[in-house]
Amino acid sequence: MERLTVELGNRSYPILIGDGLLGAIGRHVAPLLKRPRTMIVTDEHVAPHYLDAASTALAAEGIAVSSLVLPAGEGSKSWAGLARLTEWLIGEGVERSDHVVALGGGVIGDLVGFACSIVKRGCAFVQVPTTLLAQVDSSVGGKTAINVAAGKNLIGAFHQPALVVIDPMTLATLPRRELGAGYAEVVKYGLIDDADFFAWCEANGAALLAGDGEARHKAIAHSVAAKARIVAADERETQDIRALLNLGHSFGHALEAETGYSDRLLHGEAVAAGMVLAHQFSAANGLCPVADAARVRDHLASVDLPHSLASAGINTGGAELAAHMAHDKKVRGGKLPLILTRGIGRSFVTEDYGLDSVAAFLDGQRG
Repeated sequence: MERLTVELGNRSYPILIGDGLLGAIGRHVAPLLKRPRTMIVTDEHVAPHYLDAASTALAAEGIAVSSLVLPAGEGSKSWAGLARLTEWLIGEGVERSDHVVALGGGVIGDLVGFACSIVKRGCAFVQVPTTLLAQVDSSVGGKTAINVAAGKNLIGAFHQPALVVIDPMTLATLPRRELGAGYAEVVKYGLIDDADFFAWCEANGAALLAGDGEARHKAIAHSVAAKARIVAADERETQDIRALLNLGHSFGHALEAETGYSDRLLHGEAVAAGMVLAHQFSAANGLCPVADAARVRDHLASVDLPHSLASAGINTGGAELAAHMAHDKKVRGGKLPLILTRGIGRSFVTEDYGLDSVAAFLDGQRG
């Protein structure tokens, strides 16, 4: 087992990574509890594989367990999903000192985290991510939210978990498409500020996706360590340090909005296309070598991830896509900070480009 820590003073918390940890979760959760009881929230895809194992492991430590199984997909990350979850937690008699277990991917983690930030003005929760995307990114850092009609993650709060338990063996049941979507977030860590890690991805990404356990463990541990370091330096994204984690997301969220946050385009797939667009926009404005933008596109294409508007199934005008970006939660003073790049591993934040220039660029990417 590997143990990392998100250093946040008296709110610091551990991240545990190791094969088989799901079966030992009770041993790690029990010391956190004021009373021997917890609630598990999961979804219809995860429950058949891992709910019994998690419940049994908790019960083995004398912890009483109740559970809620929600519909899978972004549709649960909504006002309706939040209402159902919060009412259930209150009906279960949740106390502020309880620790709710979020067992699933990014949707479950985001929804449970947000619900726990507001129920009884805040209760604790534990992240047990079962998808690659959640394991390398969304389970760490305390960003919680739901989607609304105007955009993704616009209603939410910063609410850190008490513990993150990552069992890479849960990836064995993950569909290849979901695995690929998570891999996009792995690549992101190389593109932000670690060119050597991007080169590692180029050399090992295919093996990771094919099931190489050593490659998966390295990717998870490296990504989580990078995320923990960034979160510790800028927890609430006030210094433009944590904002770098949004590389590809401003473009990607616009693509998700255009597809109605549906299975037409998974979050990680949208981020993959968004990272290519960010590099191409940077190259078009003389910031980034064209060859670097091509490397990013070619690598993501080589692992069957969307790498253009067309491959993402988007044929919408630039103005319409830019209009989605105008609702981005990062807008400040009417300007949208963009994460652009001077080359692989050299990302930065800028407000020098208006949405009109982004719209014109996107128009040029159609077809």
